[in-house]
Amino acid sequence: MKRVAAIQMASSPSVGSNLTEAARLISRAVDAGADLVVLPENFAHMGMKAPDILAIAEQAGAGQIQQFLATQADKHRVWIIGGTIPLKGTSADHVRAASIVYNDRGKALARYDKIHMFDVKIQESGETYSESQTIEAGKDIVVVETPFGRLGLAICYDIRFPELFRRMVNEKVEIIAIPSAFTATTGRAHWETLVRARAIENLSYIIAAAQGGYHMNGRETHGDSMIVDPWGSILDRLPRGSGFVVANINMDLLRQVRRNFPTLEHRRIPCELKP
Repeated sequence: MKRVAAIQMASSPSVGSNLTEAARLISRAVDAGADLVVLPENFAHMGMKAPDILAIAEQAGAGQIQQFLATQADKHRVWIIGGTIPLKGTSADHVRAASIVYNDRGKALARYDKIHMFDVKIQESGETYSESQTIEAGKDIVVVETPFGRLGLAICYDIRFPELFRRMVNEKVEIIAIPSAFTATTGRAHWETLVRARAIENLSYIIAAAQGGYHMNGRETHGDSMIVDPWGSILDRLPRGSGFVVANINMDLLRQVRRNFPTLEHRRIPCELKP
């Protein structure tokens, strides 16, 4: 039986400080038996303003953040999903928000670029976000074979689009990692519901690693990192602050749930409504 962990942070604009904190938490998660560690969205950098991310963008396969992840994976002999890493886009004023999977030898095996951009106004708090001004959307789903099972990748706002996860089901997904940085307002309203819904709908494990706390840019993130099983049960959670959650991945349980409650086999595509 494999053991997985989700790390929670409250990242700052300092890449160096964030990597130091991430290294500390990865080490603690490994000490708790984790074979796979998932970092949150923006784990290495939470800038004072959105365009700050352009200054730290890396070329794919090279750079401080990617080298850090490869080194940590190899050092601890642990698989790591690198939250999101800003990689250079097709234009100088945009990056890709990439989640990269490293195996336990530090080799990058798969990369997912965030598809859905968080361009919203939150009336309750007066916050406005426009990710598309600095982030270039990806277009491909990613499901990769791992020792833990068939692993799918999504990022934060993606969780609101169930059709993305249904595409992963077509690729036989069993575990889904969702690095996130939900706002405090939207997190209180929707985070747990969405995480558990994606687990239940797709009869899959969800590893949801979140930013959680107050940031130097004035932003507050919700936290509540959690690991959820295919029945929707929360196996471990961390409401606030830096730390991690850890739980076992029981593939026998997943197969039993899918066998006894075969909703994935019962799917039907409804016909269009006739006028």
